[in-house]
Amino acid sequence: MNKAREFYALIAHLSSLITPFLLPSAAMNPDLELALSLADAADAITLRHFQSATLAVRTKVDMTPVSEADEAVERVLRELLAARRPGDAIVGEEYGTSGASPRRWILDPIDATKNYVRGIPVYATLIGLVDGDRPVVGVVSAPALSRRWWASAGDGAFCRRGDGLQPVPGGLKPAPHSIQVSRISDVAEAHIAYDSVTDFDQAGSTEKFLTLMRRCTRARGFGDFWIHMLVAEGAIEIAVEPAVAPWDMAAVQVIVEEAGGRFSDLRGNARFDGGSGLSTNGLLHDEVLESFR
Repeated sequence: MNKAREFYALIAHLSSLITPFLLPSAAMNPDLELALSLADAADAITLRHFQSATLAVRTKVDMTPVSEADEAVERVLRELLAARRPGDAIVGEEYGTSGASPRRWILDPIDATKNYVRGIPVYATLIGLVDGDRPVVGVVSAPALSRRWWASAGDGAFCRRGDGLQPVPGGLKPAPHSIQVSRISDVAEAHIAYDSVTDFDQAGSTEKFLTLMRRCTRARGFGDFWIHMLVAEGAIEIAVEPAVAPWDMAAVQVIVEEAGGRFSDLRGNARFDGGSGLSTNGLLHDEVLESFR
């Protein structure tokens, strides 16, 4: 186990040397640089276990699944953060809260674990840094989709896909590009995405959601992190989830906002910890909020 942790720590260290070549600007936010190297370490673990016939999975008290990969990722990220940012607090889905600093690293080791354990490639590691009550750094890494999104406050939002290579030390890496939300201002032309209709059943807002969905030109239940990243990329206009945890939304919020969009809970508060999540291109946000009132 110690050798495995040393290996993932080495990946993170090597990534920190390469990361400056992957970003559009050499003047890089050091916390973002660290978050990207953490994502590299996480990807190495999740890809190694993905679609493994021997993956160990158990059911938590809240009746949701957790795999050995979820726990391994969070343990490694916590160890790396303890070494690189010893004064910061950590909040993780699997191991709770440690530390009391206003700077908090919010970790979801595998978002969409239900997908992951079924061999569905729509999963991601979410790494957010919150200073006070505002997310200032976010990384969403989906290695099975060959996608990664990131942002830091004031620096814009970016995506790296598996196409478009650029030279870096040791070979080639996909080149990042900046992302922006769409400019569609009519709900009738908007694409909307969500996780599960049953979530709206439990929130008592199914009819309101279905009414909104029928007003949109297209609806898809992609779910989880991906719907919010599609808003940030400008591929869709509305992503809505009535029940989420803070680790689901901390990284998401800063990426959507830096892409020019707007994020809030369904009460309209721009908070990652409000218990629900709504990402839009900004132009449709107030109208969507009104549909849930």
